[in-house]
Amino acid sequence: MYSEPNVETGQIGADPREAEVARLVENLNSLTEGEQTVGKLIAFGRLAIEPLRRFLMNGKPSVVYQPRRWAVEALAGLGAKDILIEYLKRKKTILDAAVRFGEEPVENAAARALCRWPTEDVFQTLLEISRRRSQLGLVDALGRFQRVEAIPYFLHALEDDICRSAAEEALRTLGAAAGPALIEAALTRLPSPEEERPSSARRRMSALQILSEMDLAKETWPALRPLIADVHTEIVIAISKIAVKLGDHQDRTAAAQRLLEVLPSADWFAQGGIETALAELYEDASGILEAELARRNSFPDEQRVIDRALRTLLHVKRQVDVAKGTS
Repeated sequence: MYSEPNVETGQIGADPREAEVARLVENLNSLTEGEQTVGKLIAFGRLAIEPLRRFLMNGKPSVVYQPRRWAVEALAGLGAKDILIEYLKRKKTILDAAVRFGEEPVENAAARALCRWPTEDVFQTLLEISRRRSQLGLVDALGRFQRVEAIPYFLHALEDDICRSAAEEALRTLGAAAGPALIEAALTRLPSPEEERPSSARRRMSALQILSEMDLAKETWPALRPLIADVHTEIVIAISKIAVKLGDHQDRTAAAQRLLEVLPSADWFAQGGIETALAELYEDASGILEAELARRNSFPDEQRVIDRALRTLLHVKRQVDVAKGTS
């Protein structure tokens, strides 16, 4: 393993192994043999570094990304940290969307490989690149450093469907250190409070979901309370979970009322979250919940059969009765 290789010029010398290295590098283009070639190249040590660098830097990105990703794996195995940094920092103009998509797994592999070196220069490099683009490998790599400086990037990545899960995991790992930023993210509608883009709503939903899993201080509740009236069902569900822990009787009743309002239009997945939240709120909101259950039970048979909200309320009542031992 070579932690800091001295990259040579690549000129062919007297070493007969250079021809074999060149053959193996070319063999990376074989989808049947390329993966096995990685270990063989690593076995040649620093002699393989410059040919691999040329393969990665000078080769054309392609929808068939595996050969370039294998080159990254070989360079990582050879300890070529500086080359991986050079590759990630290099600006690429790829007009073809399919080719651009094919290059991302290569960049993701390079970012993750840099985690072998948990050093300040690697962290700063990843952070610098993250300011220009959201990418799954960058989120994964920065998450492993567990540093608060990356929180703004993780919050931004919550707006990206591909990166969201990794960003959520990174923020969960940071725990209480991410709390204030998550609260701000949950409250911030972009581009403006009056008009919110869908990606901003998804960021707020994720931030509030993470907050609902945390042990928040009572002092945080006044800022979060207005979200009970939010228009997004997922946000209402998440803030209701927080109301159970931090709100008073009036807050919990208001949360249950809002859940009843969004219940009829909720999809099947959200209905499960509403059911869980209503069961937790039942003690404080039993009056309005039982009144709504009675109202929907009075509908004609043909209407009750298709009433998903009624089914949810019946499930909630059954859960509560079982917990009390009354069923």
